[in-house]
Amino acid sequence: MTHRYIKIGVTTVVLVGAFAGLLWSTLRDGTEYYKHVDEVMASRQAWEGKALQLHGFVVPGSIFVTRDRLEYKFKVQNKGSVVDASYRGVVPDTFKDDAEVVLKGRLTSDGFQTEPNGVMAKCPSKYEPAKKSA
Repeated sequence: MTHRYIKIGVTTVVLVGAFAGLLWSTLRDGTEYYKHVDEVMASRQAWEGKALQLHGFVVPGSIFVTRDRLEYKFKVQNKGSVVDASYRGVVPDTFKDDAEVVLKGRLTSDGFQTEPNGVMAKCPSKYEPAKKSA
């Protein structure tokens, strides 16, 4: 009888170990954090190089577009903290001054490098319900 329990125990340990190893290797590379600009800038070195979704608001007057209209440099802020951001590609129509944005990419020593299709923007006034006239 004890031989049977040893086989069951060893099988259980192997299966749990294999599952834990698979889970760890899958989540290690795929982890992406959702953070606000002020949270990231409070401990910038801790977030450099990690995959992030960065939430904030475009600083008015900070959007600079290169001649070919595909390279954007701008600033994003939240609660007084500001980070330089860059993006190469086509931005949404709602991307403009004061727009609420979520950028997908990585923080580097030069600022936030946004990956392709990594800009999600919304203009709050566009989504507010229309006022009814009496």
